[in-house]
This record gives sequence, C-alpha cells and structure tokens, in this order.
Amino acid sequence: MLAGMTANVVFGLLRAAVLVAALKAANGEIAEYGIAATNTYVWIGQGLLGFILLWGTNELAERVRSGDVVVDLYRPWHLQSALLAQDLGRGGYAFLTRLAPPVVFGMLLFPFQFPAGLVQWPLFLVSAVIALVISFACRFLIDVSAFWLLDNRGLYGFWNVTSGLLCGLTVPVAFFPEWARDVLWMTPFPALMQAPIDVFLGHGDPVRTLLYQVFWAVALLVAGHLLLQRAVRRVVVQGG
Repeated sequence: MLAGMTANVVFGLLRAAVLVAALKAANGEIAEYGIAATNTYVWIGQGLLGFILLWGTNELAERVRSGDVVVDLYRPWHLQSALLAQDLGRGGYAFLTRLAPPVVFGMLLFPFQFPAGLVQWPLFLVSAVIALVISFACRFLIDVSAFWLLDNRGLYGFWNVTSGLLCGLTVPVAFFPEWARDVLWMTPFPALMQAPIDVFLGHGDPVRTLLYQVFWAVALLVAGHLLLQRAVRRVVVQGG
C-alpha cells in the first residue's frame, strides 16, 4: 500500500512537471486545460489508477493455465459476479489508500481546480465507481481469453502498454486531434479515466458522460458473461 501510494505521488510529480511545461510553451492553455485544471487532471488520474486497478494481476488467467479455475467453477456462485464483488470491496479500501492521498496531496501543494458546484462531488464518485466496474469488465475479458489462448500474457502486456494512452491517463483525450477524440469516445477507454476527470472538472455534460459509462459497463459485463458461458465448455482437466 505504502509503495503504491509513494509511486503514485512520484509519478504524479513527474507528469505534472511535463504537462505544465507544455502548457507554458503553449501560452498557458491547451484545449480548455489551464495550469490548475492540468494539475487536477494529473492528481485525480494518479488516484484513479490504483482505485480502478487499470493494470490488474492476471490472477484468473493464471488459474486457468494451472487448472485451478475448476475449483472456482464448482463453487455455488456466478464466477464473474463473485469476482466483481471482490473487486468492489478492494476498491472501497483503495479509495482510502490509493485515491484520496494523491488527490489531497495535489490539493494542498498545487494550483487545483475545484468543482464549481457541490453536485459534482457525488457525481464524480458515481463516475469513479462505474469506471471501476468497466475496468473490472475489461480485465475479466482479458483473463477469460486464457481459455482459448492458454497463455494470455501477450494480450495482457498489450493492454498494459496501450490502455494508459487510450483512456486519458498519459495525456488528456482533449489533447488528441479531433478525429482521434471522436474515435476514442466511441470506445470504452475514456470511460476508465477521462470520464470521471471530466465530471470533476465540469467538462461536458455530466449526465451524458455517466450514461456513456453505464452503457459500456453493461455492454462489457454482458460480453464477459457470455464469453464465460462459452469458455466453461472448453475446460479440460488433465487426467480426467
């Protein structure tokens, strides 16, 4: 916990320095992001990174490789629902240990753009929880791919390399060319990071942003359920 929190703060300092330098070179503003908004974007993003667990553990895929997933499938539960409940519980703990500390650090030491209205605070929390569900759904789909790939570490590594850029962690999606922004917002990636940050900063219509997140949360969870139903037909236990 302490190592993760420290890493988030250190990388937050580096990211803030780079982005603020870019803003100063562009006369202090890029695509509605001034100094305060950029610092807010950085520190909320650093907090969300551990909260939604963008880069997971690939634990389920390893259990598929070893065959231990058979034990999970024998238990009287729905595997996807049980793992989602577990991830939500982890998120509750991560809210206090991974999300709140970097945000408070940024609020105290850097120019910070606070929400214009009180309603944006609960809307941000709702958006962050939906982002956690979407992150789980994406990681679950990658894990379940191990039923076909057997070793999905290549796909998992590709997700780790690309997801940070596409979801708005590396730079805001607003910094992309207009055509790239339009394409990205048709995918679930911005729902992971950029959407909660936009709700907090007041960029765009928050209700529309939340509906966009809910759509992808439902779509990805349904896709994961259907893929799991098909995957269990492929379970083979060595020796029996």
